[in-house]
Amino acid sequence: MGNLIATRPPQPWTAPTASDPVAATLRLPGSKSMTARALVLSALAGGPSTLAGPLRARDTELMAAGLRALGAHMSISDDERWLVRPHPLVGPAHVDVGLAGTVMRFVPPVAGLADGRITLDGDPQARTRPLGPLIGALRSLGVRVDAPATGSLPLTVLGAGRVVGGEVVIDASASSQLVSGLLLAAPRFDRGVVVRHVGPPVPSAPHLRMTVQMLRAAGAAVDDGTPDVWVVEPGPLAGRGWQIEPDLSGAVPFFAAALVTGGEVTLQGWPRSSAQPVEQLRSLLQRMGGEVTLSTGGLTVRGTGAVHGLTADLSDVSELTPALTALAMLADSPSVFTGVGHIRGHETDRLTALAREFTALGADITESPDGLEIRPRPLHGGVFETYHDHRMAHAAAVAGLAVPGVELSDVACTSKTMPEFPALWSAMVTGKS
Repeated sequence: MGNLIATRPPQPWTAPTASDPVAATLRLPGSKSMTARALVLSALAGGPSTLAGPLRARDTELMAAGLRALGAHMSISDDERWLVRPHPLVGPAHVDVGLAGTVMRFVPPVAGLADGRITLDGDPQARTRPLGPLIGALRSLGVRVDAPATGSLPLTVLGAGRVVGGEVVIDASASSQLVSGLLLAAPRFDRGVVVRHVGPPVPSAPHLRMTVQMLRAAGAAVDDGTPDVWVVEPGPLAGRGWQIEPDLSGAVPFFAAALVTGGEVTLQGWPRSSAQPVEQLRSLLQRMGGEVTLSTGGLTVRGTGAVHGLTADLSDVSELTPALTALAMLADSPSVFTGVGHIRGHETDRLTALAREFTALGADITESPDGLEIRPRPLHGGVFETYHDHRMAHAAAVAGLAVPGVELSDVACTSKTMPEFPALWSAMVTGKS
């Protein structure tokens, strides 16, 4: 079970309660997952790249800063269009990973390609997140890594300017990012890479599919036809224009608001073909009582006036667990969520944190090793500790739609992926932009 780090600032933020069905059309920031991958691929490319509609948030700014520290030229002053010019990767450099899993898992393989000493560290809670399998994999591929015996931050990569590459066996059951980090840098390895996963299923499979899709878009040869095996051939990566999709996981609290209030929320700018797990989300929201449609106007979710419980394996969409848990609290029947034991190692132990904070609001919720059991009953207001975790803040905001007096200990943590969240949320609930 992960550590729970709680610091309660003096002025909690009271989540607005909805008196009417919400009716909102939103244009949300870009996908964190796509922005992070595009930054890495652009830094390793043979020519300049642009990112249109990127996410500007703490995680992505840390990624840009980390790659800049290694030598890549990053121009991110324009919110709508970022420019990346690759440059030889060199040390010494220090990379602040903050609490970003993408930075702590994507940058070390890139650092192996740098010529020099690269150190990585982050927020205190970041030191509890699992990096051991990645450290072991890098060492087996010929990268010198100094790290604590715990297999965690802080770590030092002693880059030699090249990585031999080859075949590696890894247990990536704690995070698909452990595989994605290796794959993204692999075209620049002398022999590419063959990654074989051995262990419990890799969670968040859609994120791995996104990694493969974006590698191919940059010109890499990738074979993922064998289950739990990924082969990336050595070769150049092309600079290109990346169109970043709106962030689907960031949209989920807003979609949940449509169900809770019997309203309607449209996310503008949604592509017909997506690298994100939109079909899984569509299925989950429909089972919980929503109507989901995709049109030229965007992705729209309508509430039907009822929220239903469900039993679901969320292993592919684990980042949705907090918001869906809040939705399940307000349902007309129990819910059981499984397949998300790995989120105990996210920004906080999310399962323990969700159970603890919703119990404090009067909920009947039980942890299991890999999920939660939720039996809806009336909730009351109170302070909801966010543990510096943006997804916890999203869950509290969803609950506050129907429960007056839910106070978030720290709404500022939403800046990790969506600095605009408090303003967007309040405008949606009140109907005032």
